[in-house]
Amino acid sequence: MRNLCAILILLALPLAAERKIINPPEFGAGSPNFSTAVLVDGTLYIAGQVGQDLKTKQVPADFESEVKLLLSNIGIVLKAAGMSYKDAVSVQVHLTDMDLFARMNAVYTTFFPEPRPARTTVGVTKLALPNAHIEITVTARK
Repeated sequence: MRNLCAILILLALPLAAERKIINPPEFGAGSPNFSTAVLVDGTLYIAGQVGQDLKTKQVPADFESEVKLLLSNIGIVLKAAGMSYKDAVSVQVHLTDMDLFARMNAVYTTFFPEPRPARTTVGVTKLALPNAHIEITVTARK
């Protein structure tokens, strides 16, 4: 009976995985509706980020600057979780104009080293932040 209890406890451990909310101070109070990122069992799930300046809340007029700012913000989240761009395993990109793909990719490849994470890029009609042209979600694993 004792062995059975020990086995059941060991089997239940993965179900009781610790969830740690990652909310870097640079992001301020964050959103009451979602967490900036959640770390579970060594896997980091970063919520969709846009290229918005964290202090002024403005989106740069230049698209390449918007992408660079967005990816820099993702870097802040990765660092807060003890990770870097090389730990990214999956990236989802949402573009409001698929004609921006090559320009996005030119900036993207300067942030993510080879071998690059798996990536999905989709075109969308609009994003939650009306003047944003891109939103990126990242999953990373140490």
